[in-house]
Amino acid sequence: MIPKDHYPSDEKILRVVSLNVNGLRASVKKGLLEWLEQSDADVVCIQESRITHAQWTDQFKPEGWHTHLFPAEKAGYAGTAIYSRLPFVSVKDGLGFELADSQGRFTAAEFDLGLDKNVYICSLYLPSGSSGDEAQARKEVFLEHYQKILKQWRDEDKSLIICGDYNIVHKRIDIKNWSGNKNSSGCLPHERAWLDHMYDELGYVDTFREVRPEAELYSWWSNRGQARAKNVGWRIDYQACSPDWKARTVNAWVYREQWYSDHAPVIIDYKIA
Repeated sequence: MIPKDHYPSDEKILRVVSLNVNGLRASVKKGLLEWLEQSDADVVCIQESRITHAQWTDQFKPEGWHTHLFPAEKAGYAGTAIYSRLPFVSVKDGLGFELADSQGRFTAAEFDLGLDKNVYICSLYLPSGSSGDEAQARKEVFLEHYQKILKQWRDEDKSLIICGDYNIVHKRIDIKNWSGNKNSSGCLPHERAWLDHMYDELGYVDTFREVRPEAELYSWWSNRGQARAKNVGWRIDYQACSPDWKARTVNAWVYREQWYSDHAPVIIDYKIA
């Protein structure tokens, strides 16, 4: 990850970070907020915040950041948040269906970056299906509803950067143990085909792959079997963007020097001037 001042002086860079923190309170204890101060990030999309509004005290709202939390109704579960150096024009929670909204799985902040239209930078926490058939069934329901919304946004020509933990790998390059997981939730053929549809049919862009097409980099590692030490990982955290962000994508990283959860921050730089 390079400092933003290493870019030419006439280029204006928007740095967006996506991170599943696996509990905001735990990640803050591990130094997350100190890293944010040093990261040159402009907007940070957080998933699995697992914190209520009552627990979300000033210690979790660093000075100089605009912050917004969308918690799940159930304490200690799911939830999303957005931290930003840039002011929000507006913030909207939810996707309009119960599974997403009762669990705080989507929030979107609108920004005026001086472009042709305002951009919505979103934090998405798509359900996992790994705990069993019922969980997988809920994930399928979410995917069905969300796909229709994704199409609606493209029909409306919205400018979007949708960060998040999608809990699905896309291609063989995105998972270390491909053969051993082809029948596992998150790597099922129809789940990967759902991502194909999002990118190939609806026109969204996996901006990480725009600039790192061959990189075997992962964003999540199991806590079992020394997966992190052996780098047996999955790339399930994305910044899926509307087509207007494709040509603006200039750099992408997965930050692994320090650990704040079982996921790593996915950092993408966009040129906006």
